[in-house]
Amino acid sequence: MNRMITILGPTASGKTQVAAHLAAVIGGEILSADSRQVYRRMDIGTGKDLEDYVIKSQASADGSIIPYHLIDICEPGTKYNLFEYQQDFYDAYQDVINRGAVPILCGGTGLYIEAVLKGYHLSPVPQNQELRDSLEGKSLGELTAILMDLKKRNHSTMHNTTDVDSCQRAIRAIEIETHNLEHPMPRRELPAIDSLICGISIDREERRRKITQRLKTRLNEGMVEEVKALLDSGIAPEDLIYYGLEYKYVTEYLIGKRSFDEMFRQLEIAIHQFAKRQMTWFRGMERRGVTIHWIDAMLPMEEKVSAIIKLYNERES
Repeated sequence: MNRMITILGPTASGKTQVAAHLAAVIGGEILSADSRQVYRRMDIGTGKDLEDYVIKSQASADGSIIPYHLIDICEPGTKYNLFEYQQDFYDAYQDVINRGAVPILCGGTGLYIEAVLKGYHLSPVPQNQELRDSLEGKSLGELTAILMDLKKRNHSTMHNTTDVDSCQRAIRAIEIETHNLEHPMPRRELPAIDSLICGISIDREERRRKITQRLKTRLNEGMVEEVKALLDSGIAPEDLIYYGLEYKYVTEYLIGKRSFDEMFRQLEIAIHQFAKRQMTWFRGMERRGVTIHWIDAMLPMEEKVSAIIKLYNERES
């Protein structure tokens, strides 16, 4: 038993806890599929919740740590991308397989998940300063329209709005799609990965409640201080704003662009919208032929884990 299991779901669905408890039972290791948890020192805002990887049991009062990969692998201020993730994932996946452990892909970045499951053929794309200059000053809506047109012409499934929530990200996506349109070339090929795919399904109202409560908790635990420390370390505000959500809104609060109350209200709305877009991506995966077995987030942990193991054993037999 070492074929991969994928656990996906929207933010605040509890998917990481499910993956960790599953790993503890079956001898698994977790491969993160989160586009922001790759960055060091960006802990509270990205929701790394590393305590979720510590599973307590009667045998170990302190808890056993579930091995995880693809978290804290690059510096904040850099722009990690899908091309890099796909290669890093495959290297980590092979390492897990070679040691006889079960790889468990877990996260909410649908583009990253689909790229490794389907083996997207990607090529590195250099910066195009002339193109960037021509796009400077355009609104996110205008950039999104340009991107959608390029995607249509490229027959591309990359760069869903889930991961293009700032002008900087949209410009980079346009840059990639433009390059692929103008420079068709042999691309790196990595194999598709066979996987049982389970989704953690959470009621919309419960998800909204958890998102709001979690945001309050993260602010109380020092999220503003975390962002301030990143700024104080020399990272430019626009580089943090690039990461979107918590880093965008908290940075704008710290540089005086919005009040604390405005930051909280608008960030809360943005996270709700983000979770909705994540679900839109996962439903799109299903329309594109991916089978996702949905499991109720409100079930007791033992039942969720048992349901996944049952599906896995049925698939293997």
